[in-house]
Amino acid sequence: MRSYRAVLRVPGLRAVYAAHTVSMLGTVGAQVALSILIFERTGSPLLSALVLVCSFLPYAVSGLLLSSVTDRFPARRVLVICDLLSATCVACMLIPGMPVGGLLALLLGTGAIAPIFAGARAAGLAQLLPPDLFPVGRSLLRAIAQVTVMTGFAVGGLAVAAIGATALLVVEVATFVLSAVLIGLGTPFTPPGERVGSTVRDSLSGLRVIFAHPRLRALIPLCWVAAAFSSLPDGLAVAYTAQVGTAAAAAGALFTGYAVGGVLGELVVARFTPSVRRRLVVPLLLVSQLPAIAFVAVPPVPVAAVLLAISGAGFAFNQGIDPLILQHADPAYRGRLFTVQGSGMMAIQGVSIALGGVVGSFVAPNLTIAAAGVLGTVITLLLARQALSSEPPPAGRYAGSASAKLG
Repeated sequence: MRSYRAVLRVPGLRAVYAAHTVSMLGTVGAQVALSILIFERTGSPLLSALVLVCSFLPYAVSGLLLSSVTDRFPARRVLVICDLLSATCVACMLIPGMPVGGLLALLLGTGAIAPIFAGARAAGLAQLLPPDLFPVGRSLLRAIAQVTVMTGFAVGGLAVAAIGATALLVVEVATFVLSAVLIGLGTPFTPPGERVGSTVRDSLSGLRVIFAHPRLRALIPLCWVAAAFSSLPDGLAVAYTAQVGTAAAAAGALFTGYAVGGVLGELVVARFTPSVRRRLVVPLLLVSQLPAIAFVAVPPVPVAAVLLAISGAGFAFNQGIDPLILQHADPAYRGRLFTVQGSGMMAIQGVSIALGGVVGSFVAPNLTIAAAGVLGTVITLLLARQALSSEPPPAGRYAGSASAKLG
């Protein structure tokens, strides 16, 4: 991919993406290992499932209250400290006799760190990359994340069978440390931003500044809502396979379909020019939502997997949205903005999956998915009309600088 190669040629970026890959593998591996470890100790499917809940839950809290950390300190320092804190949390899980409650609390800790890490990394990309490459840089992050989630869950299960959950947690500690080393040694330095008041007060005031901007107030919820509706089928994958009379293991095809489509969509859209990506925002938004409506016909699992792959490909609409967000974001608040954007997206996806499961308990899973497709299409189009109606500001108003360095 020519566009991705251009991103990776920027000094310091190879280390950023290598660290992203290993830390993502560490995060997914820790979730797999911890789920199995807790189930082995307790035999409780509920407690085992709480691993995923504890992975989603902290995003909303830390993204809201601690987002200013990403603007108050150099990005490199924030990223390294986040990796080392995550490594410490996972290492503490290895303490003999650690109760299940302690394990879940430590997982909450890693979940609270994750949005700060992601926000600092995105803000760093905005400093390091020229505006035309910034959306491609974020696209590469998403593509790597999708691939590592697919491989991490598959390989994580095999690794637990081969070496055990405890040994896999040791490996995950090493991945976080390796990520910290790659970032610490491979990325340049930038000075910190301004510190005003306490971290929490600064975070909340930053939120007010961000959402006071009418364009950002529409763009960020658009990203959240599109992701929320398109991710709802994940929560009903197992129920849907039961509805069509297929083994529950076939649900893996549905999960994989969405992820594969997401990667392919990012790869294809990254090849287009910025102006084409901008024009594709609404069509891709429709692609992310409309396939779910076809579930009203109760398609077989292979067809359903293809539908979800198409939906996943539509998520590349972010490549057209990211430049608009960057144009309207005051550089002093970029870290907070990206932290809030990412944490809000994770939180609303968790809520959407949970609500889908609740509704799917009373309404046929295929009808629940189809209804989400209809609602998602209507709501995202309304938000897109508001977010994309006005002209963007003059080029360079808040545009990223190619000469800035990642800290």
